[in-house]
Amino acid sequence: MSSTPVDFDPLVDEAPSRYVVGIDLGTTNSALTYVDTEKSPWTVEVFAAPQVVAAGEVEARETLPSFHYQATLNEAEQGALRLPWLKENPTYAVGVFARDQGTAAPGRMIASAKSWLSHTGVDRTARLLPWHGAAEIERLSPVEVSSRYLAHLRAAWDQRFPAHPLADQEIVLTLPASFDEVARELTIEAAAQAGLRRVVLIEEPQAAFYAWVWRHKTDWEQHVEPGQKILVCDIGGGTSDFTLIRVRKSSEVSAAGHKVQFHRVAVGEHLILGGDNLDLALAKYLEAKLTQQGKLEPRQWDVLVRSCRSAKEMILADDGPEETTVNLPGAGSRLIGGGLTAHLTREEGRQVLLDGFFPLTRLDDRPQTRASGFQEFGLPYASDAAVTRYLAVFLQAHRHSGLDDQESTGDTDPARPDIVLFNGGVLESSAVRRRLLESLNRWFAPADDPDWAPQVLENPRLDLAVAQGAAYYGMVRRGEGVRIAASLARSYYIGVESDPPCAVCLLPGNAEPGQTIDLPEPTFELMVSQPVEFPLYTSSTRLTDAPGQVAPIDFDQMKPLPPIRTVLQTRSKKERGPLEVALHAGLTEIGALDLWCTEKDGDRRWRLQFDVRSATQTDRAAHESAAEAEGVVDEASWEQCMELLDRTFSPGGTDAPEGLVKRLEKALERNRKDWPTSLLRRIWEALIERDAGRRRSATHEARWLNLLGYCLRPGYGLAVDDWRVAETWRNVQGKLAHGAAICRTESLILWRRISGGLSTGQQQAVAEPLLAPVRNLSRRLAGGPARGDLAFSPHESHEVWRLLGSLELLATPMKIELGDMIIAMFGKKKLQPARAAMVWALGRLGQRTPLYGPLNTVTPSEKAGVWLERLMDAPGEDPIDLFAAMQMARRTDDRYRDLAEPLRAEVLEYLQRRQAPAHFVDLVRSGGSLDLEEQGKVFGESLPKGLRISS
Repeated sequence: MSSTPVDFDPLVDEAPSRYVVGIDLGTTNSALTYVDTEKSPWTVEVFAAPQVVAAGEVEARETLPSFHYQATLNEAEQGALRLPWLKENPTYAVGVFARDQGTAAPGRMIASAKSWLSHTGVDRTARLLPWHGAAEIERLSPVEVSSRYLAHLRAAWDQRFPAHPLADQEIVLTLPASFDEVARELTIEAAAQAGLRRVVLIEEPQAAFYAWVWRHKTDWEQHVEPGQKILVCDIGGGTSDFTLIRVRKSSEVSAAGHKVQFHRVAVGEHLILGGDNLDLALAKYLEAKLTQQGKLEPRQWDVLVRSCRSAKEMILADDGPEETTVNLPGAGSRLIGGGLTAHLTREEGRQVLLDGFFPLTRLDDRPQTRASGFQEFGLPYASDAAVTRYLAVFLQAHRHSGLDDQESTGDTDPARPDIVLFNGGVLESSAVRRRLLESLNRWFAPADDPDWAPQVLENPRLDLAVAQGAAYYGMVRRGEGVRIAASLARSYYIGVESDPPCAVCLLPGNAEPGQTIDLPEPTFELMVSQPVEFPLYTSSTRLTDAPGQVAPIDFDQMKPLPPIRTVLQTRSKKERGPLEVALHAGLTEIGALDLWCTEKDGDRRWRLQFDVRSATQTDRAAHESAAEAEGVVDEASWEQCMELLDRTFSPGGTDAPEGLVKRLEKALERNRKDWPTSLLRRIWEALIERDAGRRRSATHEARWLNLLGYCLRPGYGLAVDDWRVAETWRNVQGKLAHGAAICRTESLILWRRISGGLSTGQQQAVAEPLLAPVRNLSRRLAGGPARGDLAFSPHESHEVWRLLGSLELLATPMKIELGDMIIAMFGKKKLQPARAAMVWALGRLGQRTPLYGPLNTVTPSEKAGVWLERLMDAPGEDPIDLFAAMQMARRTDDRYRDLAEPLRAEVLEYLQRRQAPAHFVDLVRSGGSLDLEEQGKVFGESLPKGLRISS
């Protein structure tokens, strides 16, 4: 990505809108409330949003369930999802119908989009939902799904208030206090995509507290007094959020006569731990009962999880039944009859939910660090299910946060909250609230008052409180109501090169919206038009560090953010050389982090942006790289490399391109397989600078393409590789200087080598011109009509198959089509020379664990099973068959990816009969990671030294 010079114009004030709107964009339910400012006295009203509740039925409801359902062709054609404001039949629905219909057809439903919006391990702008959707379902990004919820609310509002469209109203949009900066920016982006531009953000726990203040607007001061500490405990469908607010004596009485002030002083770490996790835990418990510790089929499991949502609510209700029943469809083809019935007693359910998620712990207990038990769902769920352990850590970490020097807690533990406000759907249950209060009592009750309990502030409508508080805050911004003084409550740092590793404080925890911090030191010397990476960290515990203060990087206190990656570009393309820049940080009025750098001896500025695509995998790191730590070659050796490249690719170069790699190996005194990644990327840069040299001849271009791809493989793994891939795409795609077969072949090898760094659109652009001749060949060999041959040389055809197999981000239907064509053709005598390449591609297309793509790119196990059976039945003794079979049958312990057990047993027998390597058998039987040699086979050649794929 690049940053271009920007001008910082002040915000242009707009006339106040008639309505002030609060929107709770929730994980499970969304809600909209509003204030009509022309009414006196004003009040916060709830907007009932019309939505489809059953096929062909529309009703207005106070909440909009945050579920997205893609209609079947029949549902769409019959207008089952038609809404009053739509002229055409929609292809999707959000709300009640999406939630209810999605329970029966979970492959067509998207849930928990808000949790995905905060997932740091994926490209949150990529179309990856529904995570385990059917192959033909349209994929959407978390941003797009969130935008559709907001767009529905906008359309419903505009129908009711046509003279005052929602886009023209002032909107306060809520988000978890623990959302990182990327999630905050993407929330704003979702609103923008929905056409909502006048948006400010507020954290949900603050909004919940504002709702309480609004409901007690005439007597709230009777419930609080200076010196008290308020804990807001917000446990919703997707996250657990903790916030501390201190009550302080006001230095001056406000215009409304208020003598106290509220100060938000601390927020907790981001925890994907909420009602969704309770549903999964109940489902896991029932699955074990139903299958004697085995696993349900994915379709049955999906229905069970969705059904456990309502079962959970009944179990936790005080007036719930003593037993509840969950019905599941039959397995396999037994759609009628053969269903399963799961019985769950109230006592069993409460043991799973209360003891599992809200156990009575000690104050010094710490969360366990094991991996989440629900890896197959793609979200980075909290490692420990015990909310109470995280709450204990939060209270202890912030026992002194916001405590003034003149304030004293006496003999009371300063970690103890005096007041508690509950919020979030999970805390609708009085049983859960009682368990949390019991925990606080165990931790903080003094010996002389064993029955001590914090005061509880009541919010009667937890499903609407956040939206109501957001609307109230909108009025506070207009000078009406009671304001919470809220600092940033987290500090931001930028990493600097040092030993030991250190970071400089950019923005302190006491920063407030609208504040800007100039950081004159340290200065950075950055090259124009060259990539640079700024590592960033945030801390919610180091709140007193001052701007510019240097602190050692402590991962117990500092959490890494997606890095800032940029290229300083200027209006003059001829400008080269270094620039000295200083950094600046600020907190915008909407609560987002703003970073930019300025020229030390000039007036140019560049805005810095988070790299949202900094990771591409879920559940685990995209790779484990030692590449940055490999060091660099000495400058004398590098100068010899530069001379060799010049003698090959400069206009007057005298060296033939054929022996270039051997000459480089000799100069560096090491085999190319041992070149460090830093050297490879430096050679890539030199080749890009000598782009004109490839035009001298087809041989020059072939060698240039070959070395360029070799030096950039696998397209990721080192800082700013995304920029390098983008530059390669810009220079090469569709711009071959020579039409010779050798150049075409080397371009195919180049894209295969760096495919892991290509975007979905780029992979599609690479694949499309190759698919037409492949389809042609398939039709011809099947005896059907065709309009030409496979228009490639024999060597090119090998690379076509290998390239197509390596494009993991292609749409699932396209992968299935490719695999089916390979299965239909690989046994044809005419294609025997390309058979090994075709089977290699089949293994990649059907692999259970992707090399670089997110897990939702995996081809359905049913289809991989069909390919496997055909492959095992085919004659031949090629070892590549065994390798491809291992990839397609490899065990992952993810029910959505693994083959059915009977087929796995057949594969094991096949591998053993063919005397496959013992590790292949182990990977199919028990799972595990590929060794370095196997990783090279999957990749297609050796990986750069220092880079290990986590597969």
